[in-house]
Amino acid sequence: MPLDTSTYSLALLRVDGRRWNELRRLNAQIRTQDAADGSSYLEMGHTKVMCVVTGPSEQGQQQRRVQTAQRDVAAINVNVVIAGFSSVDRKKRGRNDKRTQEIEVTIANAFASNLHTHLFPHSSITISLHVLSQDGSLLAALLNATTLALIDAGIPMTDYIAACTAGSTSTYAAGDDSADPLLDLNNQEEQELPFLTVATLGGSDRVAALVCESRVQVSRLEGMLVVGVDGCKQVKQFLDQVVKDKGAEMVREGAAERSDAMDVMLDE
Repeated sequence: MPLDTSTYSLALLRVDGRRWNELRRLNAQIRTQDAADGSSYLEMGHTKVMCVVTGPSEQGQQQRRVQTAQRDVAAINVNVVIAGFSSVDRKKRGRNDKRTQEIEVTIANAFASNLHTHLFPHSSITISLHVLSQDGSLLAALLNATTLALIDAGIPMTDYIAACTAGSTSTYAAGDDSADPLLDLNNQEEQELPFLTVATLGGSDRVAALVCESRVQVSRLEGMLVVGVDGCKQVKQFLDQVVKDKGAEMVREGAAERSDAMDVMLDE
């Protein structure tokens, strides 16, 4: 069924009842798999993903020969598995699927400049992502889940990478330069409207990743990007709270010792 956008300008509400600048419900957990070095589970609306981080671990001789140019830093390997039941069409994507490979490269490049890989020469960090359900903002959900899993693994990084999507209320064919921006699009909106995925570093305006795969007028891009960056700041606050809640839980259970620095972080 085509997406009816006529109600945007009248009721200022979207098909799922949200306003233009509202995120969907967020839910996340870290340390979901005890056997992994780092793990996380994240939901953005009905998009559900899992992430498992292994490493840093020493590379084998064959890997060292292949990646001689990166011998002084840790190599980041990203594997994305999209379950056939995750979408309505139940399309099974193989490892050679172009869309999946593009997602893997985008995630690896985004974190390559954020992780302190120079601390782990001749080693590799493997990020395994599993998509359980798709309802829009897939790349953003994968980036956010990866951030939580890397924090759980204790791999040093400059700051959080928080991501979300931003779109426009009018299609490209309509040619409406005054179309309002939208935050955090669901699957139905992504199929009909132009959108982009933006990831920022921490609570700043520094863009770590920016992907736009749909046609959109240049005049709309600035508004979409501003809304997306603001949404990333909201997502960063949520991710930070998830980490703090897990830290407080570990202190209560005696799994971690409480320190003065931790008192300050938990009280913020």
